[in-house]
Amino acid sequence: MAALSPLVLALGDPAGIGPDIALAAFQRRHAASVPPFIVAGDPAALAARARLIGLDLPLVETSPETASARFTDALPVLPAGPAFTGRAGLPDASSAACVEASLATALGLVTAGRAAALVTNPLAKSVMYDAGFPFPGHTEWLAHRAATPGRPAPHPVMMIWSDKLAVVPATIHVPYAEVPGLLTIDLLVETGRIVARDMARRFGIARPRLAFCGLNPHAGEDGTLGGEDEAIVRPAVEALKREGILATGPLPADTMFHPEARARYDVAVGMYHDQVLIPAKTLAFHDGVNVTLGLPFIRTSPDHGTAFDIAGTGRANPSSLIAALKLARRLADAERAAAPAPAPALARA
Repeated sequence: MAALSPLVLALGDPAGIGPDIALAAFQRRHAASVPPFIVAGDPAALAARARLIGLDLPLVETSPETASARFTDALPVLPAGPAFTGRAGLPDASSAACVEASLATALGLVTAGRAAALVTNPLAKSVMYDAGFPFPGHTEWLAHRAATPGRPAPHPVMMIWSDKLAVVPATIHVPYAEVPGLLTIDLLVETGRIVARDMARRFGIARPRLAFCGLNPHAGEDGTLGGEDEAIVRPAVEALKREGILATGPLPADTMFHPEARARYDVAVGMYHDQVLIPAKTLAFHDGVNVTLGLPFIRTSPDHGTAFDIAGTGRANPSSLIAALKLARRLADAERAAAPAPAPALARA
């Protein structure tokens, strides 16, 4: 049987903790059952970071086709982009070219079928913006690159997943004052469709249960505490129900996240970032995973940032990256198992 394709890890900002946690995840590969992965990035930067944090780990430059076999003894690396010229812990505009080249190389492996899934380490948005990066973050860049002639860019949906709780914010990195104006029935319906589809296809939940938070306290208290819940959230939930999706809401967000409430749904859909990310990170700060739904490939990421303040100190915790790698492997295996078998070739007469 042919070996499974490895995961590919985009290194992230090389001045942040991306190199640290990549090395630490590899170091724990046996104890934590980390699936094989190949790093797309600057091998010299990884080697220098290993020396800086005192890890004596072998690295090997190789291709995805041999990465899984090499993973037992050495961390596979695929050179990508320019050499990193900065220093650990010091944000530098020169890192942006390294980040984008690593992402492009990693995405190319996934779309060509040479890697099973994409895992991305954190980037620093301010560094990328200063270098002219025109996208809000990884997610929008990936959606843009997923567009093809005749097929528009997909609508990406951010989910924070852990064994304890899975959440989706309908609006993401926008000021709170702008949220009510961005919420529409169409946005919530499209988000619900994507969540339901990918939870069934990749997570194996045949009929996922979606619980929609209300925007306002007490889900608007029948319109007395704001009209958005009755005018937008409830019609969206009813539309999803008519499509056969198990959706409920709007529900008061302050009573949705205790254990008994969480047992009644598979995904909580919030109206804004902090509404659902605060409970998600409270319950699973070290092992939460950022999963992008709606893309034609699997993408996961650690649920934290670049942590420049501890980069190069050896104190970075790789738990979220390890969880992201494991989840990516699980989703890739599920999608592979669900794919229809190729039709047998017809015998020639």
